[in-house]
Amino acid sequence: MNRRRPVLFGTAVAAAAVLALTGCASGPGDAGGNGEGGQPAAGDEYGLVESGTLSVCSDIPYPPFEYEEGGEYTGFDIDLLTAIADELGLEINVQDVNFDALQSGTVLVAGQCDIGASAMTITEERKANIDFSDPYYDSLQSLLVRADSGIEGIDDLSGKRVGVQQGTTGEIYATENAEGAELVQYPSDGELWPAIQAGQIDAILQDQPVNLEHEKADDSYEIVETYETDEQYGFAFAKGEKTELLEAVNDALQTLKDNGEYQQIYDTYFTAE
Repeated sequence: MNRRRPVLFGTAVAAAAVLALTGCASGPGDAGGNGEGGQPAAGDEYGLVESGTLSVCSDIPYPPFEYEEGGEYTGFDIDLLTAIADELGLEINVQDVNFDALQSGTVLVAGQCDIGASAMTITEERKANIDFSDPYYDSLQSLLVRADSGIEGIDDLSGKRVGVQQGTTGEIYATENAEGAELVQYPSDGELWPAIQAGQIDAILQDQPVNLEHEKADDSYEIVETYETDEQYGFAFAKGEKTELLEAVNDALQTLKDNGEYQQIYDTYFTAE
């Protein structure tokens, strides 16, 4: 599968780019944003932040959904959105943002990006602030511990320090079910994983595919329980502002499912060994 790789945008660079785009916006009578020969650029009907480009906000790293490799962003979410962008005739760039700012809709309403892709569970609470695409992934929660910890499940967490990512459904599940545990919030998995390795926390409660990556990477750690929470992930959009783009993304997602390309991307990251 030959795909254009996403442009890697650092947070500061992305913010500067947004400011530059804002300052250089074309007026009603300008020809700005047109393609060669005065033809409209691809995606002009979607009200994109940058003409011809799908700008994506994501909290990175969160493997296998999004991570950096060889100076580029990749992962299931990124590869799937790259395929969707191809269906729409668009390029793609990816900006690394804080998950809380993304799931609250802040960066989307501010116009920093067109779409959020960060293994985000569709919830009624989030729907109050953002619009979601059709679901593209079904997930479980899970508990990761050191293999020699003696912790066999959530009932053994009383008095233990349990790491969670702030603003996630994993944090909500731990709050409701990990009785007696001290919950320690981290901004992302990029801090959670080093924390358990350093002995700062006793367990991580978060999405099963992410913990599975850690279990594969180091057999000193294991998933001792998974929890069925009926969670589904969706791509996020500014509330009420990207209707045409949302519909186009849904159509492209369905096309990829129908032609088998979605399954190819899925199998790259989730086929059982």
